[in-house]
Amino acid sequence: MQPPCSINSLYIDFDAFFANVEKQLEPNIRSKPVGITALGSEHSALITRCYMAKRAGITRGMRVSEAREACPDIAIRVARPDVYVDIHNKIIQEINRHIPIKKVWSIDEMECELIGREREQAYEIGLDVQLGLRRNIGAYITPSIGLAPNQFLAKVAAELEKPNGFVMLRSEDLPGPLLSLNLSDLPGISTGMEKRLSAAGILSVEDFWKISAKHARAIWGNVEGERMWAQLHGHKIERPKTTRRMFGHSRVLSGEFKNPKRAIDCLRLLTVKAANRLRRENYTAAAMSVSLRDQNKRRWTGETQFPSCRDDHSLLKHMHRLYERGISEMRPRQLAAVYVMLHKIALPSERGRDLFEPQDTRNWDKLTDVMDSYNRKEKKALIHLGPRYKIPGGYAGAKIAFGRVPDAEDFF
Repeated sequence: MQPPCSINSLYIDFDAFFANVEKQLEPNIRSKPVGITALGSEHSALITRCYMAKRAGITRGMRVSEAREACPDIAIRVARPDVYVDIHNKIIQEINRHIPIKKVWSIDEMECELIGREREQAYEIGLDVQLGLRRNIGAYITPSIGLAPNQFLAKVAAELEKPNGFVMLRSEDLPGPLLSLNLSDLPGISTGMEKRLSAAGILSVEDFWKISAKHARAIWGNVEGERMWAQLHGHKIERPKTTRRMFGHSRVLSGEFKNPKRAIDCLRLLTVKAANRLRRENYTAAAMSVSLRDQNKRRWTGETQFPSCRDDHSLLKHMHRLYERGISEMRPRQLAAVYVMLHKIALPSERGRDLFEPQDTRNWDKLTDVMDSYNRKEKKALIHLGPRYKIPGGYAGAKIAFGRVPDAEDFF
């Protein structure tokens, strides 16, 4: 653990990213509240909204019909993940013009590490990034920028004056600017952890600041509490690199795809998308789980293990067997959601080769690679195994989530 020191981290957190991208690309809605939904239905829920809509009382999860009733002039747009990823990639290029990005945390959050003389020029670098984004990305896609001794505090700083904020937290300023925050405002403190802290007599950020590192570790029950305490006090913490554990996709079903006879078509596509990601990152899988949830909120989960593989044919075969088993045991009238997960992930070099592996398996590997190569060249899934149906909402396997920005191939 390094002692508190000067500004080491610059964190960029874009404000209401999806909604503001739509405002940037569509000038006639710039003066209006904007809400984003996953599906073009009055019954679907908003996944995000702009700050203007937030001030009008629009919340995440509100149905489109309710949002229109609460705010008649709201502009509702269906999410366009491919557009957002394209803008994200342009943002990455722009930020890298000013300072290298250390880590992309999500589609709208990035961290840059300051080294050497950059620490003395942190404020100016931050202003240059802000100005460059405004000029070359767009005035309506606003970033909130935080500068601090570590990534944790820089993220907190970026949240302090949203939207379009610019805050620098220095070690010598602490804990002053943090004392007005709630414990839940600190990254990593969930509702459950807040209850645990409360049970220990810690009700505010000031209370947390005053305890010892060992006390924090005891409350968490592991080293994470000590790390949290250290970061809050301005120390720079180097975390061990995480390793890939699984690849998976899920989908909430709508329309005819709620019928178990059609839900399998959606699950096929999700399996192929997960398998494609597996291959792009050069992994194999030796286990799969499939989950089904019906409209009565009953859930079935089945798992199977098999010799390591990576090709669509083998993985689809395992998925079909699990799905048929699940339908047989559940006997659902309609399904609400389907899930597929590939795990027991390993690199090919870690994969034990079966001396008796059939030639057929090797042929499917080769054929899958040819299909991937052709589809990548054409930028479209022109060759695939079996039927490939278009499902409501599109973008199967291209879900944008914290910690994952889809690749171009996810949209094929």
